Amino acid sequence: MAGLRLGPLLRHVDWDTGDAAVVWIEADRPCTAEVRCEDGAGGSVRTFQIAGHHYALIPVTGLTPASETAYEVLLDGRQVWPLADSRFPASTIRTPAVPSGSVRISFGSCRWAAPPGGGKDPVGPDALDMLAARLSSAPSAERPDVLVLLGDQVYADETSKATRRWLAARRDLSEPPGYEVADYEEYTRLYYESWLDPDVRWLLSTIPSCMIFDDHDVIDDWNTSAAWLAEMRATPWWQERVLSGLMSYWVYQHLGNLSPAELADDETYAAVRATPDGTDALRRLASRADAEPQSVRWSYRRDFGTTRLLMVDTRAARVLEEQNRSMLDAEEEQWVRDSALAGHGTYEHLLIGTSLPWLLPPAVHDAEAWNAALCRGERGARWAEIGEKVRRNSDLEHWAAFPDSFATLADLIAEAATGPDAPATVCVLSGDVHHAYVAEPSWPDGRVPDAHVVQLTCSPVHNRIPASIKLGFRFGWSRAGRRLGLALARHGRTGLPPVEWKKTGGPWFGNQLMTLTLRGRSAVLRLDQAQAGPAGGSRLTTVLERDLGGPA
Repeated sequence: MAGLRLGPLLRHVDWDTGDAAVVWIEADRPCTAEVRCEDGAGGSVRTFQIAGHHYALIPVTGLTPASETAYEVLLDGRQVWPLADSRFPASTIRTPAVPSGSVRISFGSCRWAAPPGGGKDPVGPDALDMLAARLSSAPSAERPDVLVLLGDQVYADETSKATRRWLAARRDLSEPPGYEVADYEEYTRLYYESWLDPDVRWLLSTIPSCMIFDDHDVIDDWNTSAAWLAEMRATPWWQERVLSGLMSYWVYQHLGNLSPAELADDETYAAVRATPDGTDALRRLASRADAEPQSVRWSYRRDFGTTRLLMVDTRAARVLEEQNRSMLDAEEEQWVRDSALAGHGTYEHLLIGTSLPWLLPPAVHDAEAWNAALCRGERGARWAEIGEKVRRNSDLEHWAAFPDSFATLADLIAEAATGPDAPATVCVLSGDVHHAYVAEPSWPDGRVPDAHVVQLTCSPVHNRIPASIKLGFRFGWSRAGRRLGLALARHGRTGLPPVEWKKTGGPWFGNQLMTLTLRGRSAVLRLDQAQAGPAGGSRLTTVLERDLGGPA
C-alpha cells in the first residue's frame, strides 16, 4: 500500500489559460499518483524513481479560470491527502482570471529548518510558519498568488542536531564532509526536515511556488572562484556532494518551476520516466551541469498575466577564470536579455529574481569590486594572493565581485525600463544577506528610466542574524563606509560603477517576507516580520507598506 512521504506541493498554476496546474509529491513506493478536485478537475501519472525514492509531478487539467477548488491526493486509488488528523483547512488550487492584470507575490530567502516537535527555536519564529498560521486561521484573508523562494531552501553545510544524529548513525562523521551532507540520500533528509514542518507543508500545498538555489543548497560560497573550485575538486568527497546537490535540486525544486509544456520538452524528465530507475539519466545531467555549466539552464521565466518574472541562476552559470569572470556565461547572459526584452510593452512589471543582491550597501560594493581587481592582478601577484584569501573569508562574491556582469545587468535594466513601451516598474528581487532593504538606482550618464527601478532585498525567512552582520551592513550604508569604499576603489583602480544608488528603506533585521501586490500599472510593497508575542505566541507584523507605482 503506497504512502505519501512528502508533499503535496502545488508548484505551477497556468496563468495563460487558468485551467491547469501541477502538483509535486514523493511516495514511498512505485504507484499511480492522482489529484482529484472538488469541482471535477484532476489528473494522474505514474511515479518515477531516483536513488530508491519515488516522485510524481501530477498534471491537473479541467480547472475553471478565476475559481478556487479543494483537492485531494490519492496513491493507487487510496486517499493520502489531506491527512486524517489535519488541523488545517483543505488544500486548494486557486486559478487566475484570464487575462489577468493582477498578481500578489511574496518572496524571501534563507530558510533554516524549524526545530521539530515545537522545540525552542534558536533563531526566532519562522516567517513561513507565521504566514501559514495567518492564512489557515482566516481562509478568506488576503493571500499570495505565488511564493518566490530565492535560495537556501536547505542548508547542506549547516545541519541541525537531529540531522547530525541521523548522519552519525549511517557513517563516520570524523571523515569529511563530517556534519555536512555527502550524498543524495542525505539531501532527501534535508528536504524532509524542512518541508514536513506541518505549517509549511500545508502552505506549500495551497500556494504555488517558484524556487532557485543559492550557495547553501550545495555548499557555502559555491563557485566563489576558480581557485576555490580547484581545491574542492581535489577533495575525495566533493564530486558526490555536488552531483547529489544538483540531482536533488532538479527533483525537489527545478522540475516544479517548469510549465507542463516545458516538462513535455525536457529530455531528462522524459528519460527518467521511461525507465524503472532514472538515477543514471539524472546523474548524467548533473555531471554535465558540473563539467559544462553552459550546457544546462536552471534559469527560467514565468509570466503572471502582465507581470514577468525572470528567475536567474547566479551560482551554477558562473565563469570563474580571473581574467574573464562573469556571473553568467555568454549563453545565459543572452537568455536573460532576450527574456527581459521579448514582448517589450506587453508586460507592466518586470521582476528579476536573483538570489544575490545587485545593489549592495556602497561600501560593500566597493570592497567587492576592489577585491575582484586585486584577484585579477591589478596590484600584482602578492596582492592577488591576499585578495583570494579576503574573498573567501569575507564572502565577496556578489554581483559587485563580477564588475562586467554588474554593468551588463545595469544596462539591460535601463533598456528594459526606458521608452514609451516601458513597464511601470522593474524590480530586482534578492535575498542572501540576512536583512531587508530597498535601494533605488540612478544612471549618471544621463539615462532616466521611464519605469520605477528598485532593488528589493528580503532575507532571512528563518535564520540567525549575527550582530556582526547588523554592524557591517549599517556601516556599509554610512558616510564613513562610503569614504572607505572610495579609498578601496582608488587602490584597486576600479573606477566608478555605472550606476549610483541610495537606500530608501531599511535596513530591517529579523525573519521576514516581502510582498508585491501588482494591479495594472500600480505596485505596492509590504514587508512583514515574524515577531514573538508577549504571551509566547508569534505572528506576522507589517513594518512597511509603500506605493512603488510609476517612476521615482
